[in-house]
Amino acid sequence: MAKVVVTGAAGFMGSWLVDSLINEGHTVYGVDDLSGGYTRNINPQSKFFKIDLRNKTATKDLIEEISPEILYHLAADATEGRSQFTPINCTERGIVAYLNVLIPSIKKGVKRVVLTSSMSVYGSQNTPFDESMETKPDDVYGVNKASMEEITKILADVYRFEYVIFRPHNVYGERQNLADPYRNVIGIWINALLRDKPIYIYGDGEQQRAFSYIHDAIVCISKAGFEKKCCNEIINIGGKEPITLNEMAKIIMQEFGKTVKVIYLAPRPKEVKYAYSTYKKSEELLDYKEKFSLIENIKRMIIWAKELGPQNPSYLENLELETEQVPKTWKEKLI
Repeated sequence: MAKVVVTGAAGFMGSWLVDSLINEGHTVYGVDDLSGGYTRNINPQSKFFKIDLRNKTATKDLIEEISPEILYHLAADATEGRSQFTPINCTERGIVAYLNVLIPSIKKGVKRVVLTSSMSVYGSQNTPFDESMETKPDDVYGVNKASMEEITKILADVYRFEYVIFRPHNVYGERQNLADPYRNVIGIWINALLRDKPIYIYGDGEQQRAFSYIHDAIVCISKAGFEKKCCNEIINIGGKEPITLNEMAKIIMQEFGKTVKVIYLAPRPKEVKYAYSTYKKSEELLDYKEKFSLIENIKRMIIWAKELGPQNPSYLENLELETEQVPKTWKEKLI
């Protein structure tokens, strides 16, 4: 059994990861600043610390106290579409926060680092994205993730720790932050239905994504801290079948049992139209499986969301770059 640190432990993916690791018998130290996570997500069997990873001194002191054997880094400003308008926040919560936790972990002899990167590192290359492709990010968030990957590989080579880099995509499910108006389209649309609001689609809705159910993805991410086969590997993780946003909107309204107006807006800047990945490597190295169908998983998320109830969207007071290119939904707080 290992001593493990999970950053972003009160968030969507991080909280499910903590649960999985605790169920396996590990001692888990969860770290989160609760800027996007919730206390309701914190596993009481974990040792939780509310810390902003941008605070270099506080982060260093905590890591020195814990001396983790395994580091799972999930904390991020994971708002890819907004990163063009908040590049400083994205970078401070991306590369900077990661280095603040990684450097003292290396000094304390961390054995393996599991970094949650993103499919955004592929940019707008031909689909499906394969791990052998070079990184060509189109947005600020993707640049951060690609840089974090390269830093990890360089430092692992110099300081001899193991790593696993995940590139998840379009993860959805229970505990997703329904109050976030900037990311996670399934959560945004379900919350719109809860609040009797219209569904907004940027562009023509023919964008293609392969959506990834949280419980399918988290099993693999949890294993990655310990599985020898995936040592020093980069692995796509997530949904197998691409679907258009138009099709997804229809499914969500059908399973929710409510139809609302669908409003089409101008495409968001730097948004990639076709984005989905290969999954063969995750099957071979981590036995990735999809236990249930997309519709069954959407049903589960809707049941959870209805129990939670409608959430008021949480907008930033100001974006770092307030320009005419800011999507109308954010500018006018329409979501």
